[in-house]
Amino acid sequence: MTETPFPARTHAPADVLAPHDTADASTPIWLVSDTQPISSIPDLDETARQWLEETRFTGAPRKQAIVPGPTGKPAGVVLGLGNGSAGDPSGPSETLIGQLAASLPSGLYHLASETPNAALAAIAWGLGAYRFRRYKSAAGDTPPRLKLPAGVDYQSILSQVSAVWSGRDLINTPASDLGPAELEAAATLVARDHGASISTVVGDDLLDQGYRMIHAVGRANPRAPRLIDVRWQKPGGRADAPRITLVGKGITFDTGGLDIKPASGMLLMKKDMGGAAAALTLAEMIMSLGLDVRLRLLIAAAENSIAGDAFRPGDILTSRAGHTVEIGNTDAEGRLVLADALSLADEEAPDTLLVFATLTGAARVALGPDLPAFFTNDDAFAAALVEEAEKVGDPVWRLPLWPGYDRHLDSDIADLRNVSDSPFAGAVTAALFLKRFVSNARRFAHFDLYGWRPAARPLGPKGGEPQTARAILSLLTKELTV
Repeated sequence: MTETPFPARTHAPADVLAPHDTADASTPIWLVSDTQPISSIPDLDETARQWLEETRFTGAPRKQAIVPGPTGKPAGVVLGLGNGSAGDPSGPSETLIGQLAASLPSGLYHLASETPNAALAAIAWGLGAYRFRRYKSAAGDTPPRLKLPAGVDYQSILSQVSAVWSGRDLINTPASDLGPAELEAAATLVARDHGASISTVVGDDLLDQGYRMIHAVGRANPRAPRLIDVRWQKPGGRADAPRITLVGKGITFDTGGLDIKPASGMLLMKKDMGGAAAALTLAEMIMSLGLDVRLRLLIAAAENSIAGDAFRPGDILTSRAGHTVEIGNTDAEGRLVLADALSLADEEAPDTLLVFATLTGAARVALGPDLPAFFTNDDAFAAALVEEAEKVGDPVWRLPLWPGYDRHLDSDIADLRNVSDSPFAGAVTAALFLKRFVSNARRFAHFDLYGWRPAARPLGPKGGEPQTARAILSLLTKELTV
């Protein structure tokens, strides 16, 4: 196992975000709504105001302009926010501020306009500034830097942005440099930084401890599969603090196994560990912010490959829970490794059990890449999460754990099948498969992610995205402060 899975970044979050008390001179950024006249922008001289009017600048969402000053240097930047709810991908317009971090010249800037959510604006800047340059020979330009608004907790913002950057790094890294061992190394570094404990079960030891399905999925690859187990509690935290367990799908590359994917279907399969990245991102933010919880993170890591000992369609696997599973398709491997991890998690009867996975194409067909599907047995949790997710620009959409489709998992020769014969409701039946392995957790939710941004947007460039982590952090923080 490598000790450090990644070299140092070209830039760090601290290079793009500055504390409010930074003494250096900074360039103002004015935020303008689509109904706001240019004449109302404060501290803008008449020449600059006339220039904006002559260029027909409006406050339409995402419109921006660098306002020239009398000496030729920028006097400021104007960004259109639209109606206040035209953000990226939807929701608060503060998220649009991220596009400035990707487009402005280097220098120090500050928000000259008040905004309802200054912390979200700062996070948006940090997320928009991210670049994955591990394989670029040139260092790239010095990024612009934002001086945080007054009253915003600098360390909190930095911690959240840093965790998301790390999650993106993991997803963006090709499988040649990120296998199960490197995923373990990334979790080890996070655990070490925050005083958490970590243990792993690797290779054939998985068989001895009952994780037969994780072993079956990963046994055809020379890079051994493993179960990664991280535990953390806030120093001095309550003995009865809520028990929160996160489970992530860590398939570092997915060929589809013997039911091999077409070439086009494998192009993005380095991101099939996006669920593990989202779970690790959320865990890192929980630890960095010191939430008073008993946290457990489980990552089932493997590479689904093809070799003489690959598991086959028609095989019967025995799960940790004792259920026998008939394999209808080897490309439905994520739910197999998750089932073993969920069984382990459920043995402790956590208060909240959350599972993250790039699990089904059906969820993407239904909701597209921007909107992760989620399934839960808790209506109040679902309603609160949808609301909180919209507030922070990290949206989710609930789909049903519809019990009527349980019959699609029936097998003639085993307890259940890993796929349905029906072409319908693939995301629902996958969620129902996972739910079969959870019976003790008080609150259960499964997040079916895409884990990827198909094109550059204000909150980040094209590439990996640990979706839902920020939304769930916001809700957990709110619940713990009520």
